[in-house]
Amino acid sequence: MTETSEAESRAQQLVEAARQLFVAGVMSHSGHANLSVRLDADRFLLTPGFVRGLEAHQLATVGLDGQVLEGELRSVSAEIITMHSVVYRARPQVGAIIHTHSPAATAFAVAHRPLPCRTEPMLRFGQPEEVPVVPWGPRGSDVSVRGIADVLERRPTTAAVLLANHGLLVFGPDAAATAHLVVAIEESAEAEIAAAAIGGAVDFPAGALEAVRESIARVAS
Repeated sequence: MTETSEAESRAQQLVEAARQLFVAGVMSHSGHANLSVRLDADRFLLTPGFVRGLEAHQLATVGLDGQVLEGELRSVSAEIITMHSVVYRARPQVGAIIHTHSPAATAFAVAHRPLPCRTEPMLRFGQPEEVPVVPWGPRGSDVSVRGIADVLERRPTTAAVLLANHGLLVFGPDAAATAHLVVAIEESAEAEIAAAAIGGAVDFPAGALEAVRESIARVAS
């Protein structure tokens, strides 16, 4: 596959991931989100400031140094370039990043409460641990970006963070896997809030992650 066709393929994957988030019903009333997908070690594609009705040709190409190399970004997206680039720098294996204001997950962010891993989809889709909270800072500011970098360093296996008083930031190997994890986290946050009304959620038994992995391996073999 040529470099051009690979970039086109990743752009389409990002557009489809955005569509799936709306289909799954995990978006806020405003539909606010920003999504990106890595092109190579130095560049990524970023949504232009909106995601509802997104088309591939509307994506901008951005350098990890913060420069817009191709396309245009609204100021609302230009502010968050560093939020994406800090994750790509810290995690070379990450291929896509999604930021949403998914309501239930954002409730945990507003409460400054880590989201426990107590649902099987979180185990299966890449977050077999609690989602930690990054201290608040103005979006895209040095304070916010340093906070994200610090949590990623302290929690090297987390695939998501809650941005205090803001929303959810999720990252994974590709756009589809990252979108699946966004949905799993939002469903888990909803379940945690609902379970609180009937006595509270309960942790998995010891060895749950290993049991899920064994189950997946049996089906795949």
